[in-house]
Amino acid sequence: MRTVAVVGASLAGLSAARSLRRQGYDGRLVVIGDELHRPYDRPPLSKEFLAGTLGEADLWLETDDEDLRAEWLLGARATGLDRTERAVRLADGREVRADGIVIATGAMARTLPGSEGLVGVHTLRTLDDARALRDELARGGRLVVIGGGFIGAEVASTAYALGLDVTVVEAAPTPLAGPLGARMGGIVSALHVDHGVRLLCGVGVKGLSGGERRGMGVPPDGVRERVDAVLLEDGRSIPADIVVVGVGARPCVEWLEGSGVELDNGVKCGADGRTGLAGVVAVGDCANWYDPRAGAHRRVEHWTGARERPDAAIATLLAGGAVEPGVPRPPYFWSDQYGVKIQFAGHAAAADSVTIEAGAVDDRDVLAVYRRASVPVAVLGMNQPRLFTRWRKQLAGAGS
Repeated sequence: MRTVAVVGASLAGLSAARSLRRQGYDGRLVVIGDELHRPYDRPPLSKEFLAGTLGEADLWLETDDEDLRAEWLLGARATGLDRTERAVRLADGREVRADGIVIATGAMARTLPGSEGLVGVHTLRTLDDARALRDELARGGRLVVIGGGFIGAEVASTAYALGLDVTVVEAAPTPLAGPLGARMGGIVSALHVDHGVRLLCGVGVKGLSGGERRGMGVPPDGVRERVDAVLLEDGRSIPADIVVVGVGARPCVEWLEGSGVELDNGVKCGADGRTGLAGVVAVGDCANWYDPRAGAHRRVEHWTGARERPDAAIATLLAGGAVEPGVPRPPYFWSDQYGVKIQFAGHAAAADSVTIEAGAVDDRDVLAVYRRASVPVAVLGMNQPRLFTRWRKQLAGAGS
């Protein structure tokens, strides 16, 4: 291969570029990113960066002495893939021709329909998102978080520590029931109530209302209204000065339509990241990988997967698909909320039972093991890092 193009310049794209060099690729390497920023770490955006305890320089993922000998095309959005010419088309009219292509375009935050014209409504996915939200939180006031998932919970925790009045609205009966199961999702989400954050569950959001931007003047864009309330489907109205919409993310794969790459909740690919097109692999949040443990495809939006899985995809790319993929480790993620470290590995949906193996639920320091037919398939730790690490290693070795 003379040229490899990595489309996506976040953690998965950087990990793929590093893996290319580490596995001996010495040809031309082009990294394309739609943001203007070099690769940065996203997990701190909802926590330390938002709280102001971590600066932008602390987010950069590249080391000072790192040289990948890559051409960086930043602020360049991919708009198409021409499989005949093997070219990535960019929004500015340029094309990047490559023998090998790594799709790492990630995912973008879902928005709330009808909120586009209101000031004070935020999503949190990018560094620019975090900058804007951090500036707003610094003013204080009433924050309503729509969505009780991990991003929403972390923002709520950070805002609580900053002294804001916080309400979390979750449409499902129990927050985090999807990734953790209903029982443990309820235990983890009780952290909000423990700290006096209002948690409203089982009710959807009908829309947002706005009022005049009092004392703020008329901005150049002409927007005159600022959000002042979240309207719930049950008729209630929750006053709000700031709203954060945390209702999940969708894979950034529209640019691949018509390319011949199969799309199904992202880029559908094998356990080694290979797609149906020769010389094209997918990694990171946009990749719907085949999971041999589960016998099904899964799209996993976790930092660890974006860092580790590109190794297998690059090995496949460089070998032309002639290598057998290994069984990936069970998905792993963590979250920090209200001073509690939450760690999870495996798949909760595969379990038929959950048992507390250590700690006390009321103290929020539990170690819970999920089993199916008595076989461990997942583990959750709340302030139990040592025990959690042991169980995580056991899961990885058991082929669960």
